[in-house]
Amino acid sequence: MPVAHPETHEATCRRMPARVAATGQRRCWDRFGEEIPCSGTGQDGELRPGRPWPDPRFSADGGLVRDHLSGLTWLRDAGHFEWPASWHEASAAIAALNRTRHRGRGDWRLPDRRELWSLICFGARDPALPAGNPFRNVVLGWYWSSTSSARNADYAWAVQTTGGRVFFEHKERDAFVWPCAGTGRVLAATGQPVDRAPSGGAESSAEHRQVPAVHGVVWPTPRFRAEGDGVRDLLTGLYWMERADLSRGAVDWVDALAAVDRINRERPHTPRWRLPTIVELESLLDARQCDPSLPGGHPFRDVGPGYWSSTTSAYEPDWAMVLHMGRGAIGVGIKRDPRYRVWPVRCP
Repeated sequence: MPVAHPETHEATCRRMPARVAATGQRRCWDRFGEEIPCSGTGQDGELRPGRPWPDPRFSADGGLVRDHLSGLTWLRDAGHFEWPASWHEASAAIAALNRTRHRGRGDWRLPDRRELWSLICFGARDPALPAGNPFRNVVLGWYWSSTSSARNADYAWAVQTTGGRVFFEHKERDAFVWPCAGTGRVLAATGQPVDRAPSGGAESSAEHRQVPAVHGVVWPTPRFRAEGDGVRDLLTGLYWMERADLSRGAVDWVDALAAVDRINRERPHTPRWRLPTIVELESLLDARQCDPSLPGGHPFRDVGPGYWSSTTSAYEPDWAMVLHMGRGAIGVGIKRDPRYRVWPVRCP
């Protein structure tokens, strides 16, 4: 059923704090992957909540690229390391960049999972990066992050550039390496001290010892506050239902959108709920936790194993982006498959 939205809804959501960015999606699709008009769908492509991207999003200076959304600096050549490497080899390779002050910098590091994922545009595929970006030699595959899996420290998170998925892989397996530098002023910390290689020094086993550091906006204490019929996330400003299972079990994607529509029709004079974007869902995660991957002491109840987002997969539009809450992964689900739950969100 179509969802009625007040004219102010989109503007309100776009004034959200900087930690929640727009996904880059501007189109809408039905359950079969056919493109449809966005009006009244309640999809990400219609509402486009989150902080709009700067225009231009990136600026290139020789071999460096500045991301004006995150404030981070990236190597322009995403294939600078021509071959994939293990996670520990990636750390050693970045240490070598710092010893030689590659491109005049000595602060290169392996990005944490949120920093790396912030490059993804859910309106694009192969690669899933913003249109007109200045990067070169982007590999269509997996890139390492510095963030270890909370389930097993022998695994680390990697980001897929074809469609924007985030899964963990054993650190002895190979993935590509895309260093970043600088300190972002926008992205929230993952919750886990990131692991990076030492910045220099002689080649030795010391290069493989991980040095704890924290990047990103530090979380407030407490992180959440109960307000009325929901919970305010004091880090992002988003307002979530306390009961994280509106659908009372798994439903398909269209039923997920319809479930949120029903509660809005039942409560016409209250702020309107919506199905969150995949970036909004991911903002809840604590990389130190698993089963569920939520901050310790969170106030939510009936937390399920997986959740639908309002963001369609640009790679296969009959699929939608989903959050696997147990392990903290970002994946996709077939829209017609009643496999995931509904956790509504709204703007202040």
